[in-house]
Amino acid sequence: MDRHIQIFLNKVSYVSITIATIILLFLFLQTPSTCVDPRTIPQHPQSLSKRAHQKSFPTSTCDYTHRAYTSLDKKNKKLWNSKAWVQTVSSYKSLFSSSLQGPVRTHLFNHSRALVVSAGPGHGVMALEEMGVADVTGVELVDSPPLVSRADPHNLPFFDNVFDFGFSGYLDRALFPDRYVAEMERTVRSGGVCMVAVEEYGDEEVREIVKLFRKSALVDVKNVRLAGERRTRILMRVE
Repeated sequence: MDRHIQIFLNKVSYVSITIATIILLFLFLQTPSTCVDPRTIPQHPQSLSKRAHQKSFPTSTCDYTHRAYTSLDKKNKKLWNSKAWVQTVSSYKSLFSSSLQGPVRTHLFNHSRALVVSAGPGHGVMALEEMGVADVTGVELVDSPPLVSRADPHNLPFFDNVFDFGFSGYLDRALFPDRYVAEMERTVRSGGVCMVAVEEYGDEEVREIVKLFRKSALVDVKNVRLAGERRTRILMRVE
């Protein structure tokens, strides 16, 4: 008796599996009702010109029509010509030109080698290039070609003492600030300059940041505006 029950249950299982497979296959092959060919939808004349500017956007989740590829050069040109980009680059140029005066000015000649750590999309890199520094390297966790390459700020892929000038506008956001600073000091040559910008801090907080630079001497501290934010700029000379 138990054997007959087991055979019956096995048959039920096989039938259930077969039905489930057929249903899943049907759902997979069935075109959803939302997948409507946009060519079959009556268009109001006034909406045609508007839709002409929206060809790069899908009409639904089922829209697989081909879209023209936008080149990197075209994307960068649009970004770099935007008002926000131009203003931000200008603020970086003002920061560099006003901070690097006197003896430290020699670190930003055309032949100088500059490093921008946590460069974001590359505002600081472009600012230095527009100031005449031909050899500028920008690094960030996510690359933004051609200005910024991908690299870990806590483990910079450069030899020791290869840069004349190192800059970071986001030291206060570093995961491991001591390691972050150590890598900047390692890659900037003796006599070179490290400049960092952090959230606007008081004297006590600034002293704590200065202590992170174990191979450098403090040159200057100043409150500035950078990219529309109030920041504290700290200038160090590597010994």
